[in-house]
Amino acid sequence: MPNIHLELHINAPIDRCFDLARSIDLHKLSTGNTQEEAIAGTTSGLIGLNETVTWRAKHFWVWQKLTSKITEYERPNFFVDEMLEGAFKSIYHKHQFRQEGNITIMTDDFHFESPLGVLGSIANKLVLTKYLTQLLSERNKMIKEFAEGEKWREVL
Repeated sequence: MPNIHLELHINAPIDRCFDLARSIDLHKLSTGNTQEEAIAGTTSGLIGLNETVTWRAKHFWVWQKLTSKITEYERPNFFVDEMLEGAFKSIYHKHQFRQEGNITIMTDDFHFESPLGVLGSIANKLVLTKYLTQLLSERNKMIKEFAEGEKWREVL
C-alpha cells in the first residue's frame, strides 16, 4: 500500500490551519484543475467528526465520485478521513498539526490501495503516487497561502 508523507511549515495559528484543512470551500478552490464539486453530505463549510462528503471530480479525463468520512478527530491536533466509496480499494488520510512557536507544522500521511491487484500496483508506481502527491501538495500550498494572509477569512 503506497504512503505519501508531506510536511509543511505555516506561519499561522494551529486552529486556523486545522480549520482550513477541513474546509470544503477551500478544498473546492484548491482542486480547480479537476473541477471537484461536493455533491452530497457536507457540501460547504467545515467538515467534522462522523460527517461525510461525496466529491465529483474529473481525473484522467473520467468523471469519478468519492465519498469519505471523518473517522477520527481531535481539535486542533489531527483528523482522519477515510474513503467509504470510490475508485480505490481504500484511502486513509491522516492530517496532523503541531505548533512550534509561531509556526504550525502540518503533516499529511496519505495511504491508498488501488484495485486490480498487480495492475493496480503498476499504476501506483508509474502514475498514481506522483499524481496524488501533486494534488495534495497543491492543496497544501493553498492552505498555506490562505492561512498566512487574510484570505482565510473568505472560507472560515
